[in-house]
Amino acid sequence: MTELNFHRYSSRSPNTFDFVPAALVIAGWTGRDREALEHHVVELEALGVRRPSSMPVYYRVSTERLTQDAAIEVIGDASSGAAEPVLFSMPDGLWLGIGSDHTDRKLETVSVAMSKQVCSKVIGRQLWDCREIAGHWDELIVRSRIPAEGGAGPVLYQEGRLAQILPPKTLVEGHAGPKGLPVGTVLFCGTFPAIGGIRPAAWFEMEIEDPVLKRFLRHRYRIDVLPAVE
Repeated sequence: MTELNFHRYSSRSPNTFDFVPAALVIAGWTGRDREALEHHVVELEALGVRRPSSMPVYYRVSTERLTQDAAIEVIGDASSGAAEPVLFSMPDGLWLGIGSDHTDRKLETVSVAMSKQVCSKVIGRQLWDCREIAGHWDELIVRSRIPAEGGAGPVLYQEGRLAQILPPKTLVEGHAGPKGLPVGTVLFCGTFPAIGGIRPAAWFEMEIEDPVLKRFLRHRYRIDVLPAVE
């Protein structure tokens, strides 16, 4: 059983909180611009990635894939991170964290659902109370960085505002209906294009910036590659 530990930042009651996830759901194709989504679908089809059955689409993943560790192990060199806002349904409401939907890109051309299962999903240790950011949700900025070519760095790998993806209410209701996420559910909300193309890296750094309340959620992890023996 996976147990996660968070420091929850709230003006009402900052606290440390242990959390046992009951379900992990990864939402894909969550962009608000449908024309841009369709263009991206066509691009990926040309690379052998199958068209999603719906947009957005919701993938159920084992909660055992969740980790807060500073390093993960992957098979082969075809995986990469993807920074995302992550919702955590707790007894006192929804909380926002930062996470990476680390994915095997080679397996993704065979089955997106299977590719979601084989890599760890890395999440940070800090959360924000969603009630405190509801009024400026769209202004939050997600970024990720990786080492530059040759090992220097970091360089910007992803950047986007939450105004570019569907609002949390839409994503939650699309998966769970109007009653909302059951307590214990972890929902990855979608990611942003990679600057310069999707590629593997030795480490992955991700953050969410709140430009209104002047704060950040951050996490970084190392990727250790195991040999892909035939």
